[in-house]
Amino acid sequence: MAIQTQTETYRGYKKKKELTSQTAVECRFGSEVETVLSVHCAAALTGAEAGSGEARYFGKAHFSIVYEDAEKKVCRAEKGVEFTATCKDEEVVPAYAARAQVAVENVAVRREGASVFVTALLGADIALYGDESFEYLAGGDLVLKREPVVTITAHLCGGAQEVEDEFETELLGDILQHAETACVTDVVCETGSVRVEGEVNLCVLALKGESALVSFERLVPFAIEIPCEAAAFGCHAEANVNVLAANIRATADEERGKCTLTAEFTLSAECCVYEDVAVDGVTDAFSCVCDTKPAFHECEFTGAGEISRVTERVSGRAALSSPIDFSDVLQAVTLQRAEANIASEGGTKKVEGVAMATLLVLGADGSHRGVEMSLPFSVPMSAENCTADVLVCGMSARQRQEGEIDAEATLKITLRGKRTVKTKLVSSVQEGEKFAENDCAVSVYIPRAGDGLWELAKSLKKPPEEVEAANPDIVFPVKEGQRVVIYRKKSFA
Repeated sequence: MAIQTQTETYRGYKKKKELTSQTAVECRFGSEVETVLSVHCAAALTGAEAGSGEARYFGKAHFSIVYEDAEKKVCRAEKGVEFTATCKDEEVVPAYAARAQVAVENVAVRREGASVFVTALLGADIALYGDESFEYLAGGDLVLKREPVVTITAHLCGGAQEVEDEFETELLGDILQHAETACVTDVVCETGSVRVEGEVNLCVLALKGESALVSFERLVPFAIEIPCEAAAFGCHAEANVNVLAANIRATADEERGKCTLTAEFTLSAECCVYEDVAVDGVTDAFSCVCDTKPAFHECEFTGAGEISRVTERVSGRAALSSPIDFSDVLQAVTLQRAEANIASEGGTKKVEGVAMATLLVLGADGSHRGVEMSLPFSVPMSAENCTADVLVCGMSARQRQEGEIDAEATLKITLRGKRTVKTKLVSSVQEGEKFAENDCAVSVYIPRAGDGLWELAKSLKKPPEEVEAANPDIVFPVKEGQRVVIYRKKSFA
């Protein structure tokens, strides 16, 4: 006799794959550039999509350089380059939704003839989302072990926000260069909406007078409200924020010796809300009359965890890309940034990396040059299963001994927790041979120590409630030496 079973279908939405990719974007500047002092590239994505066997992402790279011309005058130049890149993977299908995050990993400058070429290496992290469905056992002629199994379904949403900030500085000349880094500090789910909070670190390099260079920073807070029907209190979410555009305006007040700066940012936020969904599934099954072999469907779901922040002050001897001496005047530190990862050593986890910046110096001959400096750091952390974003603020440099730079910086480290849930449900049951009938009225069974009610019932091929009713005094998990009695009804002709 074939065992009759009933199945149901799970339907959800989840992150299916994560891909990484790199692409190079190049920009050309003319012969007016004599010496490049500092170079910056900001990449803003305008979209990402999935195709057959590949994921595509596209956007615009904005290059800005500060340089000296042939007359040792400090100047600036800006150019934008559109880019499109692909990441190959045979498992990608057009039905997937693609989300990408791009970071500038390296910027290189080279001269060919009279032209200067700036090449930026862009690294992309691509997340692909899609439908998840599978069949699982829901009932039938079997003894079923039912228990709620947690799954995670994803809901994608996004929004944009205009942010403006105004502040005063000392009297400045021309603004030469500015760089913006958006950092998410918290993602809060409310009923019907998601609130993404963070701050934009604005770094500005400017002229003071005719040749002096100055730099300063400003942290601009932001909050972006994103509608999402699936959002509710208690849900976790993750978000990435990009600076799509930045506009810096300066108004000088010569009487007061002050300058008012107005910073306007266009921010784009992409968010994913993760909802816990409980499935009343069957995690094991057996038959009382025949041998059975259950087949299982296993699935892994990922979601967001808690967000925490650590602020650390680091200092030490900085490594330099070119030598300096006491004849050099240190004028400005600009383009602060960091490269970091999470490392484990002796059971202790750390955020390790390098804080970097461009140090602008004025030589004895009256010419400027840029020196790249880097300061390694290692910060202990207590969070588990997370990623780290590092924001470098207030980096400074001093030359106490000739040829050596002592650097200090404030690191704002954001730890983004990740959550993983694994499910294992019975999808089908294969029927085997019928059990031989036991004609004994009473059987005594000695179970293994540590067995629970389900393990014991499965060994005895009896429903758990029947085993429990026949042995009301037994305590689970069973201890060594306990005995279980099984009674069987007998009829006599």
